[in-house]
Amino acid sequence: MIKLFKVKEKQRENAANANGKAPVKKQSAGELRLNKDISELTLAKTTTIAFPNVQDLMNFEVTIRPDEGYYQGGMFVFTFHVSPIYPHEAPKVKCKTKVYHPNIDLEGNVCLNILREDWKPVLNINTIVYGLHHLFTEPNHEDPLNHEAATVLRDNPKLFEAHVGKAMMGGTVEGTHFTRCLC
Repeated sequence: MIKLFKVKEKQRENAANANGKAPVKKQSAGELRLNKDISELTLAKTTTIAFPNVQDLMNFEVTIRPDEGYYQGGMFVFTFHVSPIYPHEAPKVKCKTKVYHPNIDLEGNVCLNILREDWKPVLNINTIVYGLHHLFTEPNHEDPLNHEAATVLRDNPKLFEAHVGKAMMGGTVEGTHFTRCLC
């Protein structure tokens, strides 16, 4: 059955090529849904989206500049890789900016429930961006990837605030050097 669909698709491409038209690349369901999500995106003034490769809309970056909380004044860049079967699979999101955060580890992995077990096809890119923004205004020490940062946040919020500030200025915290990310 699948081979029949591929044969039909190939016949359509050949017919289009025979008419002198450029071959038409058919968009996947994931690409169609992503286009819809992006057209409906409502970004806060502290958030921007960029497409480093305009030919590849399935991979893009979102930059968040929190205007409140521990991370105020910082600039954090996230990469999004969207699967062709989106929205049936959550996008893969990584933080490119090294950050001292209980929910983001030093490799950039993000602990956000809607990117894992709570993902549902009804969710969209806007929901993820909102969730990422929320991580900076309300870091969660109860579901950490960076256990040391979570422990400091839970036990000594003032020390946590000092560590965040030092990391954002490009200092060393708990033996790890961070690159400056203040705007």
